[in-house]
Amino acid sequence: MIAGADLARDPRVVLTLDAGGTNFSFSAMRSGAPVGESVTLPAEPHDLDASLRNMVAGFQALIDQIGQAPAAISFAFPGPADYPNGVIFNVGNLPAYRGGVAVGPMLEERFGVPVFLNNDGDLFAYGEVIAGLLPEINKELEAAGSPKRYRNLIGLTLGTGLGGGIVIDGRLLTGDNSAGGEFWLLRNKVRHDCFAEEGASIRAVRSAYAAAAGVAADGLSPKDICAIATGEAPGDPEAAQQAFETLGEVVGDVLANVLTLIDGLAVIGGGLAGAAPLFLPQVLAELNGTIASYGGGTTNRLIQDAYDLEDAAQRRAFLRGEAREIAVPHSKRTVLTDPRKRVGVGISKLGASRAVGVGAYAFALDRL
Repeated sequence: MIAGADLARDPRVVLTLDAGGTNFSFSAMRSGAPVGESVTLPAEPHDLDASLRNMVAGFQALIDQIGQAPAAISFAFPGPADYPNGVIFNVGNLPAYRGGVAVGPMLEERFGVPVFLNNDGDLFAYGEVIAGLLPEINKELEAAGSPKRYRNLIGLTLGTGLGGGIVIDGRLLTGDNSAGGEFWLLRNKVRHDCFAEEGASIRAVRSAYAAAAGVAADGLSPKDICAIATGEAPGDPEAAQQAFETLGEVVGDVLANVLTLIDGLAVIGGGLAGAAPLFLPQVLAELNGTIASYGGGTTNRLIQDAYDLEDAAQRRAFLRGEAREIAVPHSKRTVLTDPRKRVGVGISKLGASRAVGVGAYAFALDRL
């Protein structure tokens, strides 16, 4: 894994692309930061020829602008896909790619550089490991005199859908089928017959508010519902708060399931992250709650204690832990240890788009 400090000193240029269903937005990165102006071209989701021409034209425009040959091209593209081989099978917001398009090999032949494709949730998590929550928390742990350091992270994005990525010991978990971190398909806690994304996305907040308030969901954005919940806009504040609390319950259950397997930090990004004060308490309530046994008893939902890293008091307690020295038997030595098992949940400071860009840049340099 390339450290954030190493990225800041690396002179190589990597070209990136934010591939949406409407537009392709191209950027160049050098030393871990954008260089030059971004380029935006229509995605042409129903015309493969036009879409591919715009993809090539966008990258070429960046090269012409910065006057430097790139070391690689690295970007996120919606799946399903065979990411290691650069083949896209998208049938959602880019139906022109239905059936399989070898985008990576095409760009490699055209530009003569390695091309890396990944899922946006994966690159979001990787960006947060390189330059986001994980190094930030490890730096604060060091400053607090704690022996504890984190190397594992779960990245979760809340927006149009529920995305995610997993980094274990500093390395991105892509999976043998390019299907690691597909959080959206976990079971939905509040609707056991549904998948989690149905209760943890923009459409989930809109439909939950509409149902509770007895109004039509048309025209209401999560920002509108957030303003209703905080009393800044007219509407049903109780229904709005309930909508976000239900979101938090589903997200908390998703994170609890993943944290039982991947013991590390968790970071949330995406369009709904700005409403964190309305749903994060419920996420933590789920993580620190209980789960039942057949005999009627309960046990803690997680082995670890979960902390809200956006809450100043909880963050201090998380950093403090229970560090102490333990004497080594039959020796004058001591060992500094911290027996408190704990995980922290925070909100992305980079933002999802920036984290994906950093992740794409770092992933390319790591592979190079």
